[in-house]
Amino acid sequence: MFFRKWFEPKPFNAGFLPEEGGHLVHYEEYGNPQGIPVLLTHGGPGGSVKVKHVTAFNLKKFRVIAFDQRGCGKSQPFGKLENNTTQDTLHDMKRLLDYLQVNEPVVLRGGSWASALMLLFAEKYPQLVRHMVLSQVFWADTAYTSRWELGEAARFYPDFAEEMRNAVPAGESFYEFYYRKALSDNKSEQLAAKNLYGAYERLLGQLNLPAAVEDIDEVSLAYMRIYMQYAANGFYLERDEVINHLDKIKNIPAVIIHNRLDFVCPVEQAYIVHKALPQSRLIIVPDKGHVSDKLHQTIRDEIKKLDKVF
Repeated sequence: MFFRKWFEPKPFNAGFLPEEGGHLVHYEEYGNPQGIPVLLTHGGPGGSVKVKHVTAFNLKKFRVIAFDQRGCGKSQPFGKLENNTTQDTLHDMKRLLDYLQVNEPVVLRGGSWASALMLLFAEKYPQLVRHMVLSQVFWADTAYTSRWELGEAARFYPDFAEEMRNAVPAGESFYEFYYRKALSDNKSEQLAAKNLYGAYERLLGQLNLPAAVEDIDEVSLAYMRIYMQYAANGFYLERDEVINHLDKIKNIPAVIIHNRLDFVCPVEQAYIVHKALPQSRLIIVPDKGHVSDKLHQTIRDEIKKLDKVF
């Protein structure tokens, strides 16, 4: 049997945005320099762009611009928390398009945390957006997230949720407590944060509890610190900020893909966004988990359909 080797594309352009706020934001461009521009970034907050995010697109037709958010991936300094907010990221997205002289509306692609960023960017600059591909939709609303994580989802994991809550001293905010632990220089406190709240996302939707980790590397620590800083600060957004302004983008076409049993970001979030956007299509994948092979394949299949749209 003949197996075709997977080919990893190389960027035709890569570099950093000019320094701002002590940060150098890294970007890479793939595909056709004269193609339809796509702007994409990663989830988290705290993750990094992967080549597989890029290869979902037809690189003969699209110009894919991928960037790592402040403190993440190849951006420098790695793990930097100062001047690292949602507003900073939205500003960087606009700076990046200006810096690369993108003079036409773009396709936005983002999953999970990046779906919130893309919705916020579109609401801020609707004239710059021609289409959106969103998956694992997340509102980045602390009140909703807290109600889900510590209430509704906790009904399925009462033992683990109780252990998480019991670790928080009376009078201290849940997210601020774990943020303080993540920032600690004490390895045992870092591991406590990683093995309690840090493990919850990996646990949600699974039948077996994840094994406790006995060490934490630099990348995992930076991811946890960035995420907890955002969570402790309400993702730097007003209550319901994402969904309160969906009317500004009601004329932008969108495809939304979400697993039916996503316990990290409930499918309700995707459904409400879809109902507010008349030009959107919602594909609910019959699968479980925040990430799955079937979800990824559905995303790739939907992105392939863009070849016929443009």
